Amino acid sequence: APTLSAIAFDALPEVTLLDGSTFRPVQADGRVTLVYWWASTCPFCALQSPEMQKFWSAHKGKGLQMLALSVDKKPQDAEAYLKKKGYTFPSGWATPDILRVFPKPKGLPVTLVRGRDGRVLQAEKGQLFPEDVEGLARWLT
Repeated sequence: APTLSAIAFDALPEVTLLDGSTFRPVQADGRVTLVYWWASTCPFCALQSPEMQKFWSAHKGKGLQMLALSVDKKPQDAEAYLKKKGYTFPSGWATPDILRVFPKPKGLPVTLVRGRDGRVLQAEKGQLFPEDVEGLARWLT
């Protein structure tokens, strides 16, 4: 899993999301933020992403911030995948500027929960099962 120092939101550039909107790092200030690294070619991500979509839909109105980062070779691949699957969770493509601050983890998917105070509360490498994803809600209370 990523090291705790790897989640320096204050050093993160603005992330242009694949839907054309922008994730600004200040959006994470004082909010529980879910960071999810994935790729359209990752079989474990294909199993976890529907659960991430359900989680996002259920909790986005309860103060949750989310930043998914695709590590696909081309942003178009990630964009096409999200559209095909109907996923609406906020996802950007990991540009070189982003990767300087949030280095690509080894292995996918990687799920990280950053607390309201900026500390990493949970970091998971590998596929989370539906009950594990739903269990992330405990950080929102």
